Amino acid sequence: MLENTKGREYMQYNFDRVIDRKNTASLKWDQLTKLFGGEDVLPLWVADMDFECPQPVVEALKRKAAEGIYGYTVTTDEWYDAVVGWYSRRHNWTISKDAILYSPGVVTSLSLAVELFTAPGDDVIIQTPVYYPFYHVVRDNGRNVVKNSLRINEQGFYEMDFEDLERHMKSGAKLMFLCNPHNPGGRVWTRAELETLAELSAKYNVTVVSDEIHGDLVFVEEGYVPYATVSPEAAATCISLLAPTKTFNMPGVQSSLIVTNHKEYRNRLAARLRTLSLGQNAFSHCGTIAAYNEGDEWLDQLLVYLKANIRFAIDYLRENAPMLKPMMPQGTYLLWVDARELGIGSAKEMQRFMNAEAKVAFNEGSMFGDEGLGYVRINCACPRSVLEEALRRFVGAVNRR
Repeated sequence: MLENTKGREYMQYNFDRVIDRKNTASLKWDQLTKLFGGEDVLPLWVADMDFECPQPVVEALKRKAAEGIYGYTVTTDEWYDAVVGWYSRRHNWTISKDAILYSPGVVTSLSLAVELFTAPGDDVIIQTPVYYPFYHVVRDNGRNVVKNSLRINEQGFYEMDFEDLERHMKSGAKLMFLCNPHNPGGRVWTRAELETLAELSAKYNVTVVSDEIHGDLVFVEEGYVPYATVSPEAAATCISLLAPTKTFNMPGVQSSLIVTNHKEYRNRLAARLRTLSLGQNAFSHCGTIAAYNEGDEWLDQLLVYLKANIRFAIDYLRENAPMLKPMMPQGTYLLWVDARELGIGSAKEMQRFMNAEAKVAFNEGSMFGDEGLGYVRINCACPRSVLEEALRRFVGAVNRR
């Protein structure tokens, strides 16, 4: 243990340590042959981190496991207090306990919102390119995807096309998915941008469902702005989807939150969650409490490491393969790279190039929408040595090409 300038003990985490995750039923590491054609492929794709969780989370799960009985679990006041305390402390957002529902995952919550607050054949607005389950939960529920494509501004960041967005809202769409911060672009939306969105949604009576799972993983000084905080109208009508799982690398624990002040929405969501028996489990309950009550130190150290990793990756690509153009992320640990100058004209060929020639597994860009064709998404949340090896392989294949 070390001691900080205030005399408080803290643990120094080692994010450079390489942990062997093979043969652990890992989605990321244990399907290499099935998904990518060989065990020699290095996976930097799905958004989980190759870092051990905060020690307080590990210890909390160990204590729960040691109990030896894993019965039905209720959501306690301690759980609500941990959630409320985290968002107040880290993001200056006061959340009422009454506004919070447990859900096993953000994608589950997105699907429930589509099912409950639209009808078959209705339009749902998404801002593309975007996290690919946004498409699935709309289409699989028999609704129509309406694309409000993002634009790249002069600074090289994504920005919203509000004129196009208003056109879609005016045309009758009543539900919109917001990705805040944005995945895959890493854009952290400003308060001014979110205020404009809130004005439009209020004007046309559009419910905004805001996926804010990356909200803790932000590098810009202004920080992440919860959509529910930008106006009274947004606070009253939006549905915010939050989770400790991306922040603390615990997606397998299955813990997320639905936050809404809209009483009717909350009641309908709660009823559907009961119908589907989607309640807390013993490990999601104690893991979430430990993460939100004791995870600050780990996260503060993680953000420094992630920012340095991303800077390293961008510098490496610019120096060794200038035809690859990374978009500087303001948040998330995901690097969105424009590789269109390689002249690879199809998603299938890009996948083959990465897996067979470069021996890496990044996300192929078109899975986030047609606008992503020719891009790749690189997960930088791994030890620096792993990231460097993946970049070396990719750049080597690019230069051979």
